[in-house]
Amino acid sequence: QVEEELQEQEFLDRCFQEMLEEEDQDWFIPSRDLPQGVGQLQQQLHGLSVGDGSEDILSKSNLNPDAKEFVPGVKY
Repeated sequence: QVEEELQEQEFLDRCFQEMLEEEDQDWFIPSRDLPQGVGQLQQQLHGLSVGDGSEDILSKSNLNPDAKEFVPGVKY
């Protein structure tokens, strides 16, 4: 009886391990699933940030700061 329980436990452990391995295959892991070049692009994208030169953009803008807010479909 003890031997049967051990075999049953071993069988359950194997089934559980197989289930975990199948689940791992279903997950999308960029470092594993993407080609090498794409990973480098991802790293470059993470390094990008929105610049703090907003004052420079505002000084060159030719938009009217006093204009009404644009609402699609509404004619003024």
